[in-house]
Parts: sequence; C-alpha cells; structure tokens
Amino acid sequence: MYKIDKLNELAEIVAEKRQANAALEPRRMTAEEKDDLLSHFHPDYKQDEFTVLSAGVNKGDKVPTQLAELLQGKSRISPDSVDLSNPDYDTDVLIIGGGGAGASCAIKADEAGVKTMIVTKLRIGDANTMMAEGGIQAADKPNDSPAIHYLDAFGGGHFAAKPELVKKLVTKAPEAIQWLNKLGVEFDKEPDGTMVTTHGGGTSRKRMHAAKDYSGAEIMRTLRDEVINRGIPVVDFTAAIEIILDENGKAAGAVLMNMETKELLVARAKTVVIATGGAGRLHYQGFPTSNH
Repeated sequence: MYKIDKLNELAEIVAEKRQANAALEPRRMTAEEKDDLLSHFHPDYKQDEFTVLSAGVNKGDKVPTQLAELLQGKSRISPDSVDLSNPDYDTDVLIIGGGGAGASCAIKADEAGVKTMIVTKLRIGDANTMMAEGGIQAADKPNDSPAIHYLDAFGGGHFAAKPELVKKLVTKAPEAIQWLNKLGVEFDKEPDGTMVTTHGGGTSRKRMHAAKDYSGAEIMRTLRDEVINRGIPVVDFTAAIEIILDENGKAAGAVLMNMETKELLVARAKTVVIATGGAGRLHYQGFPTSNH
C-alpha cells in the first residue's frame, strides 16, 4: 500500500496531465480492427475450442467442446442396472433444477393444477440466481417499449442471439416483473409505490428493476418460500443423470442419483423441464466460470 507522500506525488502528476489528457481524442478502431483484436484474445473467436454437434435437436450447432463432450458422451449407467417398470416417483411435470427458473416453472405448473416435483443436485435456492446482483430489465415505463428493448438487447449481443428468443424475452419481461412483485419480491420503489428503474449495460432507457444489491437473493427467497408454501415436492441432493425416452423419442422421465448414497432412482413424468442453468461448472477453455 502506498504511503501518503507517494499518494500526494501521484495526485500531482495526475493533476498536471489532466488538461492535456482530457483534450486527447484517440482514433476509433474500425470494425475490421476490432474483429482482428477479438480474434486474437476473445474466447468466442477460438474456433479450435468449438465442436459441431452431430446429434439431437441442436444438431449442426457449434458449441464449446466441453459441452459437446457432455451432450454426446456415453451414458453413466447401464440399462440393466435400472428397472424402469417400477418408478420411485410418478408425476405430471418433472423439473430438473432448483434455481430461479426451476422454482418459477414449478409454481406456474402448480397454478395450472398439475402434479409437479423438483429434483435438484443441491438444495432449492442453491443456484446462480441467488448470486445475481444487478436486476431484471423490463420495458414498463411510458418512455420505453418492448421494441426499444429488443433493439438494445439484440444489438448489445452483436446480433448473435436467436431473434425469436429475444422477442419472447422483451415481450414477457413486464409480465414477469408484475408476477414477481405480486409474489412478494421487494423491488426498489418510489414513495408512491411505482417501480424504481435504472440504466443497465447497453440500455437506452432506464428499465433495470432491482432489489437493492441483492436482487437475485430476494427473488430466490420469494420463489423458494412460494414453492414450500404450496407444498410442491422437492427432492434435493439428487442429480438427474439420464433422461428417459418413450417409444416415440419423447422425454418421459429421468434416472436420478442420490448424491450421498449413489442410489439410483427412477422418476416417470408426462413432461420434463430441464432448468439447470448455464453449465458454468464445465470450465470452458479452462476459465473458472462461464462469466470469464
């Protein structure tokens, strides 16, 4: 740590150069120069780190090699070790994952009156949602619209996203905010009760809805409490290690494994929802998390 005299010395240097530095106008890089720089340093440009999927609904898509190896790898179990005719769980909707997406799905399914259960490898709420800080963007102010939000989001992603998914995101966002608000999420609000919104990265309008600096934790708290209050079954510390397919190739359940005892269990379901997050633990290209 610098001593006070050294800090004062550095402050004087900064003050001397401030006016000259403020007048500088660095040349903007061309699109070609940006691409050249990114191609040397950005992980998404390392083509030898990607593999084209050879099977499944995403056949032909180029994905990180670690993900391809997981999706196209051999099963961890032998068919002879599991009795599919005698399931341990039988439900209408099987939700794999106990984070924000999985909990929300379970609540909506329960609202629709169908039998639902969650299976999660840790506990419900032990998820990335709990660690999210910034907030949720939704175009719900008079000077904003889903169309403007679409342009911000699609352009901010360098036009790489699937347009239909971006459209779904921006058109459903205001409804999602109101749904969470009614469940009890304590979003930041003005004294009159209107939502406080701020700018987020790349936004042209203030549309970020937050709960102080613990938005994810507040959202997860509310969703978890709602799941518990509704009595939705949660099988925790249990991982889904294989999706069961019926004779038509449709998902019909999953083979589960107790993380402590390694016991194999069978869950039969009419619908299977995979809500297991962004695969951050795959450590793409050796990075600690996919955020890197």
